[in-house]
Amino acid sequence: MIDQLADQHSISWLCRQLGVARSGFYAWRQRHEAPGKRAAENARLTAEIQAVFGEHRGFYGSPRIHQELRAAGHPVGRHRVARLMRRADLRARTRKAFRPCSRASSGAAGVAENLLQQDFQPPAPNRCWAGDITYIRTSAGWRYLAVWIDLFSRRVVGWTLNQRMDAALVIEALNRALGHRQVEPEQLLIHTDQGSQYRASDYRDRLAKHGILCSMSAKGCCWDNAVVESFFSTLKLELDLDDDRAVLISPQQLQRDLAFWIEGYYNRERRHSTVGYLSPIDYEQRFIAASTLTFVTP
Repeated sequence: MIDQLADQHSISWLCRQLGVARSGFYAWRQRHEAPGKRAAENARLTAEIQAVFGEHRGFYGSPRIHQELRAAGHPVGRHRVARLMRRADLRARTRKAFRPCSRASSGAAGVAENLLQQDFQPPAPNRCWAGDITYIRTSAGWRYLAVWIDLFSRRVVGWTLNQRMDAALVIEALNRALGHRQVEPEQLLIHTDQGSQYRASDYRDRLAKHGILCSMSAKGCCWDNAVVESFFSTLKLELDLDDDRAVLISPQQLQRDLAFWIEGYYNRERRHSTVGYLSPIDYEQRFIAASTLTFVTP
């Protein structure tokens, strides 16, 4: 009634006559009015957020979704994205905490000096790679995944999957990396843990042939190789490869899933917080473009 008579009488007078608090009337009006511009914009942004959240299978939190929206031309703040995600009950899946472990015995032969010293930000590509091995349970038994990651861009430059965890596994992954990366002698440092695969003579000979410097983590300190450990944790979370899963996939399906996730998603699309929320390939391409521009500019 107050709303209907508001054109004929003041709202204050109508509220007094009907014994209604003005604040109550305005609250009622706000609830019954059509959504305002801000509410409509929030609804549109929430729909965009839900689309990005679903596209990345629930693994993107507000920082990465914020970057996706900005890249799509939506000038929205990160805190607003986080607030709308909370309202929509969108929570990114998180990985388990990193638990360091050691795989080398004291006084193992062939151990190299730790030249990396946890400096995970080299100035350019192909200056420092880090490698490691993880194991994945399949319907046909354990399979072992070896990777090499360029610490500059966090790009996986070489990887291989096999049923044997020996020096041949890491050498095959290294050969694949060297096959499509231009490495200058004495310019590349490769860092690993003290596993027997990396202390093998075949592996060390391969490094020497290409003039690659060898570095190894301190005994019992996996923090020295935390980048690769973190990568494995993310991979297993996003591909649902935890050891306690009820349904095991075949080795063939695992190979396909790894190829799609590493080559098609992680390297090309997945935003990495360490490289300014760009994908590893985008980060490298921007570096190359900037370096070329600097070189040709007088």
